Amino acid sequence: MAVLGVDFGTSNSAVGIARDGAAHLIPLEPGQTTLPTAVFFDFDTRRAVYGRPANAALIGGDEGRYMRALKSLLGTSLMRESRMILNERIDFITIIARFLATLKARAEAATGARFDRALSGRPVLFHSGDAARNAQALVDLTECYLAAGFDAVDFMPEPEAAALASRDVLSPGDLGLVVDIGGGTSDFTLFRQGTAGQIDIVASHGLRLGGTDFDRALSLEHVMPGFGMGTRIRHAFGDQTHVAPNALFADLATWQKIPFLYAPDSRRAARELAQYAVERDKLDRLVRVLEDELGHDVAFAVEAAKIAANDGAVAVPEIDLGAVERGLRLPLYPVAMAATLARMADRIGAEAAETLRLGGVEPAAVSCVIAVGGSSLMQVVEAAVARQVPQARIHRGAAMTAIVEGLALATAA
Repeated sequence: MAVLGVDFGTSNSAVGIARDGAAHLIPLEPGQTTLPTAVFFDFDTRRAVYGRPANAALIGGDEGRYMRALKSLLGTSLMRESRMILNERIDFITIIARFLATLKARAEAATGARFDRALSGRPVLFHSGDAARNAQALVDLTECYLAAGFDAVDFMPEPEAAALASRDVLSPGDLGLVVDIGGGTSDFTLFRQGTAGQIDIVASHGLRLGGTDFDRALSLEHVMPGFGMGTRIRHAFGDQTHVAPNALFADLATWQKIPFLYAPDSRRAARELAQYAVERDKLDRLVRVLEDELGHDVAFAVEAAKIAANDGAVAVPEIDLGAVERGLRLPLYPVAMAATLARMADRIGAEAAETLRLGGVEPAAVSCVIAVGGSSLMQVVEAAVARQVPQARIHRGAAMTAIVEGLALATAA
């Protein structure tokens, strides 16, 4: 029975198999071994498109409904709430299953093999603060794989897969710490490199905090005040005012909640706030975002500015909100970004230290930190982890592929 290694990620997904003792990543789009974990329900063609075409449809202004960060919904009540999309009542179990079925079909078309079984990566903890939700998330994901056409699915913690793919980074006897910061979770695995090429897992640990949380924090602090968050709303009668409620702004800053804001009640609430706003121009922007369904355009603009501010290639990175208002650009200085993210980065560092405690290992014993996931390359995150293991070198070479490579290697077992 052929086994497909599947890295179903919050932001991007990839698949692979073992071939001649090495990991082989399977192209999912022409020239691309990763597929954005995104779906666009096109209202004109009446069909769903996935990956880069979904992103392109959103950016191109096509009429439809865009969804991203689907993995973050696992374990929540939203997974089984159905809604009408393209004249079909559908829930998120089915939406994710169809995305996974697309991965399966493309892998089979590229290899000529039939994959009846999946080896899927999974966070150490889907929900670090809720044991019931954490257990339900695995039930949900299993159901999604079976509905996608796989006969069976096994799971491997994502940082353990990354450790398996990173054996060559260490010498026999060395201790490595995988720090995997994905879109929705932070995962840690402490492992020892064996003398015969095997790895010995010492401890694994996880936290529900990732790159989409960084985006949310940056949006709330640097964008939403320009849409009216924190401003005053006049009472319908009298001269008193109150602060605009945070709910709409909080949801607009959250990737997976954006599609739900286009319901009539949310749009009506935004219009009512604008009607009585002291700073009407700001609330008018919020109304425009909801009426024209520009929430994901805003989220992409924040994400792009975050990457630019971290890379340091641009002197003054900006959040380009021209889709909302012509010429609207907000600066995102690297120092300001680091200040916004400092508390979350420190929490990641503390959980990395907790992994060492769980393994009974002193910080000085760790020889290498293996950075996995795009957000692990954030300077503020690297600094927070480095403070916990100051003598360890940081390996960034396989940040975007280590998980799927490890899963691919493990399919040969």
